[in-house]
Amino acid sequence: MEKPWFKNYEPGVPHSIDYPAVPMHAMLEETAKKYPDATAMIFLNGKMPYRVLDATVNRLANALAGLGVKKGDRVAIYTANCPQYVISYYATLKLGAIVVPVNPLYVAREVEHQLKDSGSETIVVMSRFYPVVQKVRSNTALKNVIVTNIKEYFPPVIKLLFTLAKEKKGGDRVEVAAGDYEWAALLAGASEQPPSVSVAPSDTACLQYTGGTTGVSKGAELTHRNILANALQCKAWFTGTQPGKETIVTALPLFHSFGMTTCMNYGICNAAAMLLIPNARDLEDLLKNIAKHKPTIFPGVPTMYVAINNFPETPKFDLRSIKACISGAAGLPVEVQKRFQEITGASLVEGYGLSEASPVTHANPVFGDNRIGTIGVPFPDTDAKIVDLETASKDLPPGEEGELAVRGPQVMKGYWNRPDETANVLRDGWLYTGDIARMDADGYFQIVDRKKDMIIAGGFNIYPRDVEEVIYQHPKVQEVVVAGVPDPYRGETVKAYVILKPGQTATEDEIKEFCKGKLAKFKVPTSVEFRDTLPKSMVGKILRRVLVEEEKKKLAGK
Repeated sequence: MEKPWFKNYEPGVPHSIDYPAVPMHAMLEETAKKYPDATAMIFLNGKMPYRVLDATVNRLANALAGLGVKKGDRVAIYTANCPQYVISYYATLKLGAIVVPVNPLYVAREVEHQLKDSGSETIVVMSRFYPVVQKVRSNTALKNVIVTNIKEYFPPVIKLLFTLAKEKKGGDRVEVAAGDYEWAALLAGASEQPPSVSVAPSDTACLQYTGGTTGVSKGAELTHRNILANALQCKAWFTGTQPGKETIVTALPLFHSFGMTTCMNYGICNAAAMLLIPNARDLEDLLKNIAKHKPTIFPGVPTMYVAINNFPETPKFDLRSIKACISGAAGLPVEVQKRFQEITGASLVEGYGLSEASPVTHANPVFGDNRIGTIGVPFPDTDAKIVDLETASKDLPPGEEGELAVRGPQVMKGYWNRPDETANVLRDGWLYTGDIARMDADGYFQIVDRKKDMIIAGGFNIYPRDVEEVIYQHPKVQEVVVAGVPDPYRGETVKAYVILKPGQTATEDEIKEFCKGKLAKFKVPTSVEFRDTLPKSMVGKILRRVLVEEEKKKLAGK
């Protein structure tokens, strides 16, 4: 049966893709052969071509093999966005081992959980995070600890200045304990020949831990086929791009599935340059990099685009090289989308995904029918449907709200060592996302909200996104999140947490009045709290659960 969304695909985007039966790292080897001198990575203005990247990956793979790392072993990577992350990721894949990306913002308890849950025996860690590893390693299965300094691939002058002025102060200068390994020394004598390990597309490539925004962090088991398929789906979606000619802003953290696929793996499949940004919160550095290196593609999250829209220095920088942006990880407010497109001239489209799907399943056509306020249409080879919330057994027609279910070659094998959790979300080939959505007659999907974020106040179902979209229209508001907080009368009530634009002032009543008439009475916030910051995950997703927990503690303390 012809899917309704196919008629909205841009010319040249296939309905189905012929995926090569190779592991993910074969794409790096192919790119290095076809485009040996094309830039693979730009880091603090230093450039590494693809032939050097592939050779360095081989050296690390052989060094890891010398430490006893073999097929199926888990290798944790605990670094910021830097060349060592990309090198470690692909070296692990070449051995048939499994990558375990670690969030650099995690505290010791969270790092310990992930290392124990995955059974990682080897870790590549940036020197500033080395003390965390030392603190938890006795409670883990770690055997090999490889310490790398952020400066390893800095250009010579920047490296010298960093060593003199910043290295010690930033916690990057550490004493490596006896028995642990230093990156440079480990690679020094290793062979550049590719290791001879047979890796199948069905083998597990990565344990992509979910953000834990709705509970305990779980490892989504992604195969080589999963991540390669999603990278090639992205390549097909970004029409008008040319192999060896594009540069991708890599500000999304590479440990996160969104950065892994849309920046790194897609980039390698298209022989693109990754413009590595180790700290996306340093807006001036980000904008300087964009102005200097003229990237063409900028995957991001709404908070990144909000920050650029509202940064007073933004007009000083030329951002017009950017052609295409895909936003994910959270809903993209309409006002944010429109303003960013005005500033850059780029096409900014909203997409959708989740770690369990490598992660992208939907996006608006980049240069086609971009329907603002929707997540667009399913990717090639991706099917999607809306099912009823009560039983998840009844398919709903266009226009009705229910749970979004997806299936496709990018959907995970399951959760690592969690068969019960796997059975809850994977049924008959479909991944049940836990997100509430609707589909229109043309096959465009719109996320209403997460099942677990739904506010039930006085018997009414309220979706935070509905309220947030209205508050974002207020001219003084820079950022907002809405959460359901405990209420003795209504069970839950609607609370808005607002960051105002610099120099602006507003009152709680002003925000409430603005919402009246634009929202049903039961959806209007009963309280508004003004803040300077909001709790966010590393990828920039606002953590509603943290705010709700704060409210519960306040009530408990009364």
